[in-house]
Amino acid sequence: MTTLVGKKAPAFKASAVVGGGEIVNNFSLEQYIGKKYVVFFFYPKDFTFVCPTELHAFQEKLAEFEKRDCAVVACSTDTEQSHWGWLQMEKKHGGIKGVTYPVVADTTKTISENYGVLMGEYDLDEEDNLIATGAMIAYRGLFLIDKKGIVRHLLINDLPLGRNVDEAIRMVDALTFNEENGEVCPANWVKGKEAMKGSHEGVAEYLAKH
Repeated sequence: MTTLVGKKAPAFKASAVVGGGEIVNNFSLEQYIGKKYVVFFFYPKDFTFVCPTELHAFQEKLAEFEKRDCAVVACSTDTEQSHWGWLQMEKKHGGIKGVTYPVVADTTKTISENYGVLMGEYDLDEEDNLIATGAMIAYRGLFLIDKKGIVRHLLINDLPLGRNVDEAIRMVDALTFNEENGEVCPANWVKGKEAMKGSHEGVAEYLAKH
């Protein structure tokens, strides 16, 4: 089993709903390379129960990501029309109205497959009919992509397990701190706390203080 960490984030072009209502064709993460970090997260389905809590939670902290020069982009295997309809539905009715970051439509399921988050498997039977096992939807995957387009962190949760948005922010802070200072971030590090030099001597010095 391989991992995407340390590798180029798989490229794609797909339809997405941007700004809460505009359907954009050929949306791509390539637009952020050299400009922004990206938190790219997958969720299972529109019009469900746990998913809107996550999408609203990312929206509530969107300003925190933006001031860290980080874009937030969501994705599921639903169509762009489904995304658009869900975005028009009020929060009190289970909708995600008010979400402004892009929501990508992975209708071919190839984005989820390439990022390693697609639930279920598919194949051809003896008569060349496409068959699938499982729901063929995305697990709750989250990928932190740096400004060079490299995946630096990933987290994949099973369907019932919602994510912690503050942890995603912490990982953005850790990445930018490392890039700016050359120091590494120990367990439970948060912005403003002491880090350590990336050497045996630096680790020993840090542990001696703690």
